[in-house]
Amino acid sequence: MKYTEHAPKLFMNTGTRFPREIIWGIGAVKWACAKANFSLGLLDKDRADAIMRASKELMEGKHDDKIILDVFQTGSGTGLNMNVNEVIAELATSYASVKVHPNDHVNMGQSSNDVVPTTIRVAAVNHIINSLLPSMDKTISIITQKSREYADYVKAGRTHLRDALPVTFGQELGAYADALINDKNLVLSTLDYVKELPIGGTATGTGLNAHPDFQNKVITELNGLTGIGFKPANTFRGLRLLTDMLSLSASMRTIAVDLYRMAQDFRLMFSGPFTSIGEIDIPSQEEIAGSSIMPGKTNPVTAEATMLISAQIIGLDHAVQFASMLGEFELAMGVPLVGYDVVTEISLLSEGLRKFSELVVAGTVPNKEKMLRYAESSPSLITVLSPVIGYDKATEIGKKLNKGLSIREALRELGYTDQDIDKILDMKKLIKPGINK
Repeated sequence: MKYTEHAPKLFMNTGTRFPREIIWGIGAVKWACAKANFSLGLLDKDRADAIMRASKELMEGKHDDKIILDVFQTGSGTGLNMNVNEVIAELATSYASVKVHPNDHVNMGQSSNDVVPTTIRVAAVNHIINSLLPSMDKTISIITQKSREYADYVKAGRTHLRDALPVTFGQELGAYADALINDKNLVLSTLDYVKELPIGGTATGTGLNAHPDFQNKVITELNGLTGIGFKPANTFRGLRLLTDMLSLSASMRTIAVDLYRMAQDFRLMFSGPFTSIGEIDIPSQEEIAGSSIMPGKTNPVTAEATMLISAQIIGLDHAVQFASMLGEFELAMGVPLVGYDVVTEISLLSEGLRKFSELVVAGTVPNKEKMLRYAESSPSLITVLSPVIGYDKATEIGKKLNKGLSIREALRELGYTDQDIDKILDMKKLIKPGINK
């Protein structure tokens, strides 16, 4: 394998290898190309069958240890393509009765310039469908279920980290469920664009050295293999620009921001238990020691790990933005890095969503009484009570709240009965639209 042996001298050697999803993707592309070339009468059956067998083994993960070239290589991804061509050629030669050449046969009708841009799109779409979308569906389902379960759990609203008018825990969770539903739709709308593949464009988009029907044949075979529904791209655009992948990355950055905010809210609600908010408990977080020095301390470890994942995705998205600008004229020059970063984002986000929803949201136990007590202690309620009990009495309540009393306790001191107080503090009226009278 001449190319693979010599390339590390010129490429970086950081130990950053292409993930399983991209190796699967290029195996699928090579399988489809071999089958297309055979059906077009350009590749004999013995070689085609051997290349397809080796490509299928690559898809199955049997030769990952042979894909050794660093992600930080030539910007077109020639290193990845040639590494794979040589691995497949060597394997195919051992399966066939004739020699299989890495360029003449495995790379027939192809260039690194169209193979690797096609590969990263195939890998990203497949990984989104099989990993991210199921994680999103599970997360949306859990949050929606909990939103309904806690629909009447009244708690203090907080704006600027200060007491505000009451909301319900269900309403807060419903906000995140709604955000993630829209985030999923954003991913799906972007995915349609990423499904457009530039294979068949060869070196510059013209398709020179490939059969005129090659692009359509390869995509038909890919669709038969994956069941995904890839489409032909404008080859000049697909080789020159990676902004479809950038859009996909941006949609995941949006999810990461929403996930970060949600994890932060749960972390704050879990703070305490006695010296801070302490509105919820998360029993799953007690399964490991929270502190190496303080016995029995419980920390929101899954929420914090989720926030780290969100930060990493936002950083990777910025790298994708920068790498998508690399290149001039007929070639994008950040292909390997964009592919690596986008696939990594998908893996991180899928794991973050799944673990957060299963271990944090699903396992959360709200302290309903404490939530209500906080809601009834909020000074913001004075504004709502003023039209009901009068300005002067509302002022007196404000002074009592400053001494640490709840509104319920302050109203009792002013002579109101519990029945009167229940009517005045009808939280059901305060958590929905309308004018309180």
